[in-house]
Amino acid sequence: MVFQQKRNDNINNSNENSKRNLKGAVPLLALLTAFPALSTDMILPAIPSLAKTWNQPLSVMNLTLVCFFVTYGFFLLFYGPVSDRFGRRRPLLFGLAVYIVASLLCAFASSASMLIGLRILQAAGAAASSSISMAMTKDIFSGQERERILAYIAVIMALAPMLGPVLGGWVLANFSWPWIFFIQAVMGLIGMIRVLHFPETLPQVSDTPLSRVMHTYGRLLLNPSYIVMVLVMSTSLFPLYSFIAGSSDIYINGFGMTEQKYSYFFAFNAMALMVGSFACLRLTGSISSRHLITVGFVGIFLGGIFLLLTGQHGPWSFALPMFLITFSLGLSRPPSNNLVLEQVDRDTGSASSLLIFSYFTLGAVGMWFISLEWADKIPVLGAIALGCGALVLGAWVVLQRKGIGGVA
Repeated sequence: MVFQQKRNDNINNSNENSKRNLKGAVPLLALLTAFPALSTDMILPAIPSLAKTWNQPLSVMNLTLVCFFVTYGFFLLFYGPVSDRFGRRRPLLFGLAVYIVASLLCAFASSASMLIGLRILQAAGAAASSSISMAMTKDIFSGQERERILAYIAVIMALAPMLGPVLGGWVLANFSWPWIFFIQAVMGLIGMIRVLHFPETLPQVSDTPLSRVMHTYGRLLLNPSYIVMVLVMSTSLFPLYSFIAGSSDIYINGFGMTEQKYSYFFAFNAMALMVGSFACLRLTGSISSRHLITVGFVGIFLGGIFLLLTGQHGPWSFALPMFLITFSLGLSRPPSNNLVLEQVDRDTGSASSLLIFSYFTLGAVGMWFISLEWADKIPVLGAIALGCGALVLGAWVVLQRKGIGGVA
């Protein structure tokens, strides 16, 4: 009896320790989810000057963004099912280690091609963060609580695209571009230390053999409600990624701004993501998720119209419609992410990976498209927002009418 009592006390103490550790889940999950934004946005102010230094066109330098996103997306497909098979911590620690090493190597790049190659390695490591952090969210939280936590995370992680270009601009003004990657390496180290002190969140690992672990994607592709939701939600993000790749050219070369002033305008746009996510957090209890998503899609559509009508008149005439588009994405993304995850009851890691893979793959296409030698990128960006807004809004209305995936 005494032995049994001690055993129960040890179990209770272990559970209490886990609960105590899980109290820091939201900041950790926000940091892990913010990796792609920090890894891309910090380098944005340096792209025009690097293009001149290495005598390369902007379309080539933007490959540091496009290749990062493509590689990031494909490696998401690897980390998700592996985390279902072996738990969340081990693949996450591996990815963070690769990210740290690659970031340090990027700082010593001496040509555009070398930087592009090392950014591919950096993306291969960073991919562990987004897919596994979203899977951890479903491990720890459920239902409306998870939707609220996703909104909290979205508010916190919106600081990354706000601070990223500002920090990058400050580094360029006071030091040099390699320090951007030194800072990213430190960020990866902080994430690794935090993960080392965080408990495993997956209650039971999959017993699927590693040789068949990728077969989980076959099951997901045969889940029509999940696939339809993924495609709709991914398309809604297309204008934002197009803006990320085209913003430095628009503000620095188009409107004649300095790199640091550009970073403030970019931060203003990123603030819209945080404001939208915060609005979602405040409104979740009183307005249904379905209505929040609808309002968000309408906002993207209207922002595209305003961009086409007024975007070329000056920096603020461009920034304000983009603010509306990004705010709308911040408002709709937490409930839409939760709705997508509600379509699966197993293979959560793989489902999270495929979802974010779709985000980044379409995002890479948007980055490539806006990087083409357009005479003026602003009307192109307006047409993208208008077209994507109309497409996702129409698809969303059809989904609600047909009640697909529990949308009614």
